[in-house]
Amino acid sequence: MNLLKEAGSPKTIGITGHIRPDGDCVGAVFGTYAYLKNVYKDADIRLFLEQPPAIYSFLKGYDKVDTTFAYPGQFDVFIALDSADIGRIGDADKLFLGAKKSILIDHHISNNGFGDVFCVEPEASSTCEILTRLFEDEYMDVDVAKALYTGIAHDTGVFRYSCTGPDTFAALQKLVAYDFDGSKITDETFYQKTYVQNQLLGRTLLESILFMDGRCIAGYIDRKAMEFYEAESSDFEGIVNQLQMTKGVEVAIFMYETGTLEFKVSMRSNGKVNVAEVSSYFGGGGHVRAAGCNMNGTFHDVLNNLSLHIEKQLESFDQ
Repeated sequence: MNLLKEAGSPKTIGITGHIRPDGDCVGAVFGTYAYLKNVYKDADIRLFLEQPPAIYSFLKGYDKVDTTFAYPGQFDVFIALDSADIGRIGDADKLFLGAKKSILIDHHISNNGFGDVFCVEPEASSTCEILTRLFEDEYMDVDVAKALYTGIAHDTGVFRYSCTGPDTFAALQKLVAYDFDGSKITDETFYQKTYVQNQLLGRTLLESILFMDGRCIAGYIDRKAMEFYEAESSDFEGIVNQLQMTKGVEVAIFMYETGTLEFKVSMRSNGKVNVAEVSSYFGGGGHVRAAGCNMNGTFHDVLNNLSLHIEKQLESFDQ
């Protein structure tokens, strides 16, 4: 995709990412904002996103986020980033569909493409990796580089997940040429945890359960605990990855209660199970080794339903 050719000469541009934005989503949205500000200096560029955590406040555009998703007119161009399907952009869907031209850039394997023009690269480590290749050097600067570096760092687990490949390091080589402290970004946005986050992690690990002969592990946080800790969805980042590191585990599951008998489910695989396939069955999506969905029932109901599909894949792999 030639992004600037597709965008043309817009006077108004809208940018969004998925609901409950993670590091790659935030990096992609703010990186695109900083980049397009350098290209279209006189254009009106708007950001529509659920409020990202304050750890990302160092990125250009953080103070420009519109969480109301209200806009009276029609955008010349509207760009959706890091979103596996149109439902993932939440209330921004009407702005995306109503734009004169809609553009999607994403890397989820479950994404079949939507919008007028789309670029979906499932083999990419992150949407920010794709953007690093799409962005033209003459419009790059340190603000763009910091945002894209942040996104790549988060979706690769600071460059240790299996999705990290030669193209990822090529993108990083381009980005680190700019003058910024990459280690500070990873320390403060990925590794550093608040007291509440550590409490929630500890509680989940203590109450987690092993099943399928120790090949799966699951943990959850209910509404009562969330209210006690005054926790938000961003406080759960990293918990499922810690569960995944349990010796002998093939699949890790973490879920938290979003409503009465409603759960947000995150899954991680160490390679033998395609969790994107499992998630897709329940209306979710993601990557082969990292995916999620929303499910109804008690914790044990949800776990039993997921287990049926995970067990089938494990049995098939073992044959």
